[in-house]
Amino acid sequence: MSTAIVITSGKGGTGKTSLTGGVGSCMAALGKRVLCIDMDVGLRNLDLTLGMSDRVLMDFTDVLQGRCTLERAAVPHREIRGLSLLTAPVSLPEEPLEEQAMLELIRQARESYDYILMDCPAGLGAGFRLACCGADRAVMVSTSDASALRGAQRTAHILRERIPEIHLVVNRVQPKLLRRLNATIDDAMDAAGLPLLGLVPEDSQVMLYANRGFPLILCTNRGAVVAYLNIARRLMGEKTPLMRVR
Repeated sequence: MSTAIVITSGKGGTGKTSLTGGVGSCMAALGKRVLCIDMDVGLRNLDLTLGMSDRVLMDFTDVLQGRCTLERAAVPHREIRGLSLLTAPVSLPEEPLEEQAMLELIRQARESYDYILMDCPAGLGAGFRLACCGADRAVMVSTSDASALRGAQRTAHILRERIPEIHLVVNRVQPKLLRRLNATIDDAMDAAGLPLLGLVPEDSQVMLYANRGFPLILCTNRGAVVAYLNIARRLMGEKTPLMRVR
């Protein structure tokens, strides 16, 4: 059975897009059919993370408004078999986007993909509601700082009205900084009020390879990509220990 997962946060800059691309790439590498949807209208970046900026022509609003089919708009990755991208438009559409049309898009995607990962825009506006309307599960991405965790807690409170299963990923973890703050990952879980799905270490390779247009899984087997792989396995139902971040 196909699963639709929205990847969201309480504020911008927590690394939702890199996590979406990293986990989606790992799921595909593990043999699953994966569709990543960039829902961030006007601020799309998932195509850069996946190294597909030269391939996308149509976007998800073309599908919602009937200008093309999902099959035509979703672009397969050149090197990662099973991975496809449906990008966001570069500007706001003139017509409002309807949740019912998004639900129909997700229904169609379920017929062709095992997992649908939706990279949610920051904030709690119309884009957030559109991204969440068809999701079965939610992954809340936060860094360990207090403002990000407060935002995660508030967003999770709103999400619970729609999605019963919400988990936390603490991204860009810096153990030295946590020690200086006299803080722990348990503190982050308590602050967000969510069960922990995974930890991702601060890793300069994430930005390096995104800027070069290469998915991280094709370039290294260390650092953040190990965390992405562990998170992908957990989302697929496998029992995988948490990555030890040192």
